[in-house]
This record gives sequence, structure tokens and C-alpha cells, in this order.
Amino acid sequence: MNLIELYIQEVTRRLPEKSRKDIGLELQSTIEDMLPEDFTEEDVKEVLKKLGNPAVLASGYRDRPQYLIGPEIYDIYISLLKMVLPIAITISVMALAAEKVMGYSGNESVMQVILSVIGKGIWNAISTGMQVFFWITLVFAILERTGTGIAQYSMTTRRKEWKPEDLKDIQYVPKKKAITRWEVSGSVIWTAIWGSLYYYASNLVGVYRSGDNGLELTTPVFNEHVLHSYWPLVVIAILLELLLAISKFRIGKWTMRLAFFNLSTQFIAFVILIIIFTNNQIFATAFMDLLSIVSAGQKELIGAVIIIFGISAAIDVFSGFRKARI
Repeated sequence: MNLIELYIQEVTRRLPEKSRKDIGLELQSTIEDMLPEDFTEEDVKEVLKKLGNPAVLASGYRDRPQYLIGPEIYDIYISLLKMVLPIAITISVMALAAEKVMGYSGNESVMQVILSVIGKGIWNAISTGMQVFFWITLVFAILERTGTGIAQYSMTTRRKEWKPEDLKDIQYVPKKKAITRWEVSGSVIWTAIWGSLYYYASNLVGVYRSGDNGLELTTPVFNEHVLHSYWPLVVIAILLELLLAISKFRIGKWTMRLAFFNLSTQFIAFVILIIIFTNNQIFATAFMDLLSIVSAGQKELIGAVIIIFGISAAIDVFSGFRKARI
């Protein structure tokens, strides 16, 4: 990857997705106009030096200036906000829902509990979002004025004059190979959701019917005692998925090493699923009686669950290796 393309990548990656292509072409044209006909690498370096730090140049293309957080760490600041905010909000809302479910006494209808969770959940989401925003902004504002800490993760800092040679330390990442923040956030949120469903399955997963107090869970799907006996295996799966999400965030692109880690995580999760669902007592007896499922029918249901998960895992693994080879 030549210096011009790396420079354009460093500028455009800090811009909104919809404007990256046009600004990239405009910047390419500007650089070519500034170069002589038979230019050398030294000519390219001289032109890029005149254009200056890519982070600073990118801030000039944005619709609004940033005063509190400077351009050198602004992209890291926004990335962290987009990463942490949805996760923190989701966890706070799920914690509230779990508290309501665990403390449910039956005096209120299910609909009343749901409305209560929605009302308090919105307030918790706003409160959590404001706290996360405040503390992250405060930390970055301090770093902006001291020039220490997270600045080392930026390509350049204000205390060091930017040079075109710095681009050689930047590795070009094709768009199809890159791992987006939403992909990482989605992985963490999904792990939090299914983990919560596992631990509160007897209160959440089942057959609901209308009663005097509204919708009521009458028949749990799973045998709680049997399901929770596998908690050590489930904890292993959760830790592996979280570690995989952290690795994706740190690396920022698909590599063969990350693809093999993803393969290992999916394989272990698949084995754990088979161990749990091949237990004949995993489903509650009342649920099996309700559906009039005999032994053979139960095996077909378990087989369908395993096949669906296996296909989903295989697609995810294949996608990881395909992107790693780009």
C-alpha cells in the first residue's frame, strides 16, 4: 500500500461513512495536482507533510468543529462512546428486568410488571447513558489538555511533529476485512441476552396464558434444576465469547489467528449445547406433556435445535476465515 492511499485511508476513516468516498476522491485529486509529473517518494512525502496530520485534516472536513475533545483523540473518544454506551444501557435494563422477575410475587399482573420495567428501564437507560457520557468525556477532556495517557494509541500526538514516514507504521485494512464497532457491540449484547435467559429461563421462557391478573407463565420450557446444573460450562462459553469480542475490538480486523479463535469458541459452545440438550430431562415434564411429545418427538426437537445452532455457527466460522483471507 503506497503512502498516498494510506494517508487517504487515515483521513477518511475518521469521517462519516456516507462522505468517505467523495472526500477520498477529492483528496486523491488534490494530492495528484500538488505532485510533479515524474514524482518520487520524496515528493509524495513533501506534499503529505504540507497537508499535515490526517487527524487534523479530517476534522476540517467535518460539519462541526470539536472544541472540548481535539481531533487527535476525537475518533478514539467517539469509538469508545459508541462501544460502551449500548452495552452499559443494555446491561442496566436487563439487570432491572431480572430484579423484577426474581422479586415477582404474583400480586401484580405480568402486564403491570412489563410496564413498570419499561418505565423504569427508560429512566435507567437515560441515567446510565448520562453517567457513561459524563465520565468518558471528563477523562478525555483531561487527556486532551495534558497530552498523556490514551494519546499513545493515536497515530500521532501534538507533542510530536507528524511526518509522512509515520504512515509506514499504519497497516491498510480493507473494508470487507475490518471488524466494525457494531459487530463487537452486537456480540457482547447477544452474549448478555442469552446468558440472562439461561439463568432466568424458568421465569422467562415458557408458555404464557391469560389469567385473572393478565398474562402468566404457566408452563416453563426447561427443567430449572437440570438446566442450572450446567452453569460451569455456560460460564466458560460466556467468558470465551466476551474474550472473543474484546479481541475483535483490539485487533479491528479479521486475521487467521482470530478466525481460529472464533472457530474454537464456536466449537466449544456447540459441544456445550450438545451436552446440555442431549440430557433427556432438560425439558420440563409439564411442557412435554403439554405438547404431547413422546420420546422420539423429543429427540427430533433436540436435533432441530442442535442443527440450527450448528448451521449458524458454521456460517459465522466460514465468514471469519473468508474475511481473514482477504
